[in-house]
Amino acid sequence: MDLKDFEGRWRIDRTIADHLLCRTGRFEGEARFAPSGAGLLYDEYGVLQFPGEAPLQAERRYLWRPAPNGIDVLFEDGRPFHTIELAAQRPAATHFCDPDTYEVQYDFVAWPRWEALWRVSGPRKDYELHSTYVRPGG
Repeated sequence: MDLKDFEGRWRIDRTIADHLLCRTGRFEGEARFAPSGAGLLYDEYGVLQFPGEAPLQAERRYLWRPAPNGIDVLFEDGRPFHTIELAAQRPAATHFCDPDTYEVQYDFVAWPRWEALWRVSGPRKDYELHSTYVRPGG
C-alpha cells in the first residue's frame, strides 16, 4: 500500500465521543483524495449531528505527500501535522498543538476498509473521533 492507493472517493462514518460534555455525535460524509502537486489533496465534507442539535455541514482539507517511510499529512497551509508510517498495519502518530495533544492510530488490517482513531486531550478538550473509511458501494 502506498499514497496512490488512497486516490479517489471514500465514504466516512465517524463517531465523536465528547467526554467533557458527556455526549456522542456522528459524522457521515465523504472524503476525496485528488492529485495535487507531488501528492494528494484530501477534501472531507458531510453532516455532523449531535443529539438535540441541528445538523451542521462540516468540511476539512489536508495535503498528503509521499514521505520516505510513508505519508506526510500536512495542514491545508502546508504546516506539518503528522506522518503515517505505512510499514505498520496499525501506525500511530502524535501531534502537539500547545496546550493540546492529538494522538492517532490508523488501522489498515482490513484494507481497503481502514480506520482512524483520534484521542484529543488538553485543558479544554477530551474527545475521541473514530472514523471508518470504505469505498462507495463497498
